[in-house]
Amino acid sequence: MLAANSREHVDCVSRVVRNADRLPQAPVPSLIFDSWRRSMEQYHLDPGSLQGPRILTEPLLKECRERAELFMRIAGEEVGQLHHRVRHADYCVMLTDAQGQTLDHRVDTAIRSDCRKAGLYLGTCWSEAEEGTCGVATVLTSKAAVTVHKRDHFRAAFIGLTCSAAPIFDPQGNLLGVMDASALKSPDDRRSQHLVRQMVAQSAQAIENAFFMHSAREHWVLQARSTPGYVDSQPDLLLAWDQDGRLQALNSKARQALRRRFGQVPDYIGEVFDLDALRSVTDQSTQHLQWRGEPGVLHVRVNTPRRKPPRAVAHTQVDPRVEEHLRLAVRVKDRNLPVLVQGETGAGKEVFARQLHERSARRTGPFVAVNCAAIPENLIESELFGYVAGAFTGASSKGMAGLLVQADGGTLFLDEIGDMPLALQTRLLRVMAEGEVAPLGGAKSRTVDIQVICASHRDLAALVSDGRFREDLYFRLGCARFCLPPLRERSDKLALINRLLEQQARGGVSVGIGQAALERLLGYAWPGNVRQLHHVLAYACAVCEGGTIQLADLPVQVRGEQVSLVAEPSVSPERQVVLDALVRHRWKPLPTAQALGISRATLYRRVNQLGIDMPGKH
Repeated sequence: MLAANSREHVDCVSRVVRNADRLPQAPVPSLIFDSWRRSMEQYHLDPGSLQGPRILTEPLLKECRERAELFMRIAGEEVGQLHHRVRHADYCVMLTDAQGQTLDHRVDTAIRSDCRKAGLYLGTCWSEAEEGTCGVATVLTSKAAVTVHKRDHFRAAFIGLTCSAAPIFDPQGNLLGVMDASALKSPDDRRSQHLVRQMVAQSAQAIENAFFMHSAREHWVLQARSTPGYVDSQPDLLLAWDQDGRLQALNSKARQALRRRFGQVPDYIGEVFDLDALRSVTDQSTQHLQWRGEPGVLHVRVNTPRRKPPRAVAHTQVDPRVEEHLRLAVRVKDRNLPVLVQGETGAGKEVFARQLHERSARRTGPFVAVNCAAIPENLIESELFGYVAGAFTGASSKGMAGLLVQADGGTLFLDEIGDMPLALQTRLLRVMAEGEVAPLGGAKSRTVDIQVICASHRDLAALVSDGRFREDLYFRLGCARFCLPPLRERSDKLALINRLLEQQARGGVSVGIGQAALERLLGYAWPGNVRQLHHVLAYACAVCEGGTIQLADLPVQVRGEQVSLVAEPSVSPERQVVLDALVRHRWKPLPTAQALGISRATLYRRVNQLGIDMPGKH
């Protein structure tokens, strides 16, 4: 039997749709009303249905995600950033494909279960034909940003939700997918969702622009705004054309602007802007550009095509020892047994752990990584187990859920487990045995469902002999121990180089590698292993010219040249990361800070702490 509020909703929807011609005004926006009518008259859906949305089977979801791999890879960072901005208001963020199938979702542990019951979960299907009026479905039909608020939903199952969603288009104007932020509870006034809707639309635009820049990197690209500033980082208009001047790609705002100004989308860039004026701003700093035959000035930047550089020969093979370790580790992990990963510093233990999580049965759950050596000993217990309000001096007045709770339903990766204090090892052992976590200062335990992957470059057996590691924990972990080979012994160095270069390309730096440089990288001993290779390639991508890494672009240590004893002090990994970002963004503070995910003030502070000399600083 339907609850009173559900019956009231069903009566309202039925009355509005059946008496639309006699009502002076529908009680919902026209976009919602049109969807209600289609849901009832075209799709014959039941507004009183309390059934949740259809969920794709595991094989179908895997197929959909593989098909949308590039889209997901480009969108992933923005999905995470949007969730970070709205998570404190208990919003779940979803990314769907053009059929309304959820490919990615982010939700905090505390509300994950309730969101799943409401259908806010990976693999759920939100087409109008199946679910009626809802955020994703309304975007799929209207191709515009929308808020579907509580009783705007057609089916009674969803009348508690508020959903703000926006479309993401490809460079040809086809729908790629939908970005959605949904909450289980919110004020009744639809206007309360205005800010969230704006944030969702901005995130959708950022993904669309990032996908555009990736797809159009072999064409001329114009980035433009009607106001100065942010032309590089937040352009409104994007246009791409080939060597013949034919327009090949437009983002949605550019498409709208051209239709508004010219009545249609022209075929050639010369119909939009004067070609001589375009040539004068190519690869220069931001300039002014006039529309052809139309009033109005844009602030623009024009980038020349990035020619396809020679790449290392395709090589997808993974070192057979690493692949075999992964195969066996997945079987162990899926039996709910802990896994221990050992290897030299920088050998890729966290990468191995993430791959293991992504191949395991818990791939849709959270992956929470903790470096036991990086957290001060007096803080690691509260970080892992959390604490209740007032548990100790300086504790948050709201308390804090620990990382063990955040990993509930997924995988907890404990890097450098050998550096964990003995007392904490005892508590960890109890959690692994009993599946319960008690926060600091709290008497009540909480049940958690986690699988543990531990890693260490240290000899744990020797630590046991010295009394610095619990023997029972060592034996519990040591049954499934996998030792990663150092990079100098791996047979897949070429594949790793290609993979890391592809990661640099996703960050906006598309480069290849010359034969001499490649041979040097393949023959180098790599004392810092994969981590060192990553930093070397990031540095080489930053300093190389012409789109190809040459031998001279590699650090002197890797080239094998003698380093002066009076040389600069060694560059820390953090300093190298900040330097790379500054070089990549032409020493501009704001885009550099945005790329690093920090504020401009924090960037300046780190620059001073790391002793980096900024141009124009003196």
